[in-house]
Amino acid sequence: MPGMTSGLDAANPALVAAFRSALLFQLAIVTGIFVVLAIAYRVARRLQAAQPLSEPTTAAATAPVTEPVAAPPSEPRARRLLRLAFGILWIFDAILQAQPKMAGGLPSQVIEPVAAASPGWVQAVANFGGTVWSYHPVQAAAAAVWIQAGLGLWLLVSATGRSSRLAGLVGAVWGLVVWVFGEAFGGIFAPGLTWLSGAPGAVVLYVVAGALLALPARAWAGPRLGRSLLTGIGLFWAGMAVLQAWPGRGSWQGGDSGMLPRMVSAMARVPQPHAQSAMVSSFASFTSAHGFAVNLFTVIALGTLGAAFVSGRPRILRAAVPAAAVFCLAVWVLVQDLGVPGGLGTDPNSMVPWLLLLRCGVVAVTEQPVAAAAEGLSPAEAPNVWANIRVLGVRALVLRTLRQTLATADLRSLTALGAVGVVLVGAAPMAAASASRNADPIIAQALVGAPVRLDLQAPGFQLTSGESAQPVSLASMRGKVVLLTFLDPVCAGCSQIAQQLRAADILLGDASGKVELVAVAAGTMHSRATFIRAFDQRLGLTAVPNWVFLTGTVADLELVWDAYEKVAPGMMSGMMVHSDYVFVIDRTGRIRWEVRDAPGPATQSAQASFAALMANAARQALSLPGQT
Repeated sequence: MPGMTSGLDAANPALVAAFRSALLFQLAIVTGIFVVLAIAYRVARRLQAAQPLSEPTTAAATAPVTEPVAAPPSEPRARRLLRLAFGILWIFDAILQAQPKMAGGLPSQVIEPVAAASPGWVQAVANFGGTVWSYHPVQAAAAAVWIQAGLGLWLLVSATGRSSRLAGLVGAVWGLVVWVFGEAFGGIFAPGLTWLSGAPGAVVLYVVAGALLALPARAWAGPRLGRSLLTGIGLFWAGMAVLQAWPGRGSWQGGDSGMLPRMVSAMARVPQPHAQSAMVSSFASFTSAHGFAVNLFTVIALGTLGAAFVSGRPRILRAAVPAAAVFCLAVWVLVQDLGVPGGLGTDPNSMVPWLLLLRCGVVAVTEQPVAAAAEGLSPAEAPNVWANIRVLGVRALVLRTLRQTLATADLRSLTALGAVGVVLVGAAPMAAASASRNADPIIAQALVGAPVRLDLQAPGFQLTSGESAQPVSLASMRGKVVLLTFLDPVCAGCSQIAQQLRAADILLGDASGKVELVAVAAGTMHSRATFIRAFDQRLGLTAVPNWVFLTGTVADLELVWDAYEKVAPGMMSGMMVHSDYVFVIDRTGRIRWEVRDAPGPATQSAQASFAALMANAARQALSLPGQT
């Protein structure tokens, strides 16, 4: 899929090192956030131990007094279970997101395989997310880690109130983003959809959990919410039973043509402990020999359990939920292979979230009704706020409120505030990466290495402009930074380098007037007309004001090739000139960097990355001390 991959090996050492460095840098920021909050907590404790706040002036004393608000009731048990369980899951997923190969491998190994089998419009949506990741792999991978770690911590420490509801809402929104762009809608539009493989995508269950946690407290007062949740699960499982039983999908077949044996056999080949691989391989053999029976059992189990959940009767649920737990655990171990061994697993797949939602529904149905927690000010209390504003003034009221907030702050609320900061540590770089279409130079550096820093006098030359047939020398370009390369216009790789130079010129913006893009002919077997046709008609480079293509006699060109071969040994191979070198020459005529380009065809993100790398090198040359 175009733009989905950066052309990098997921285990590329440069990319892995950059990802690790980004995580460590952001860990330092996260640590700083919690250090500041720890200091604030100490201040709060001292304020609590200090003298009570002084009473307002005589005029203020005449203002209506706000009645004390009763402490809200404790969090319902079902909600607490859901909040803590999914908080732990988000943190576990954040740990999975920190795998070293995640930065380079997620688009090609996770997103693309799911999206490739889906309709074109799904591929287009998933390609947007994959392109953002492949253009900014380090920023995107690190952002996912901190967003999910922050969400998990936020859910764990925020038990009640608006902060807890907001944590659920943010979790639902982030889960929806991951489901759409990271899971290609969970593969629900791809052929072979089955509940056994995790349909409709594990993260959509995180979205359901977040939406439930975002509901007002009064929604949890009584069994109605639990019944609704169980009914929804029951209807979905019954629908999956019908889909599993549908003829012609390969679900009833064993052997190599059966859908389930193929799926389980693929999971058995994933790198994992031998005991686990042997167990999954044995089940693959069993399903291959008894495909019809296994699918019949699956259909009956899904349909029966679905009907039991829809009934909502406690007596039936007491038998159905343990049976569902055994069934889900068996699928998780034997079919989904625990979801995380080998590869680039980003969550434990769908069975664990299903079990958590089921347990939450049952607890909500069977627990005693609780009173709804009060949130915010009641209408009767609102006039007192306006009375205080009239008496104290806005500024005094804000300062008083801030002091009261600090004085009553507890460890949970400050930790929740820190968790929000952790989410922002990830969300800010992710937003910046999504808005930028310039690829990260780390991709180019990972492919061919970082630019080599030099400080050499650039070999001079006297050649001829391919466009105007006028003599051009390196000395005539003094006062400008020169990006010098060697091109053969009929070479596909050379065309890519020329396009990257043009893209670098665009990235330079206003600074492009201080930079010359110079290409020296890398061969003598083509006529001047061939060069002009290639660069004008095919690439449109002759319309770029600071573009110069230089030709000359065989003797003149060989002198230039030999001179720059001494700067970059290996540039020449016999009589052939490798066109994957760009020399950055400063305004005084000294070579400051030698930039290698990607040999052979390059992906969109790699080409954009090389353009950014060359533009950055040109900017650095412009900013060197002593340049005029």
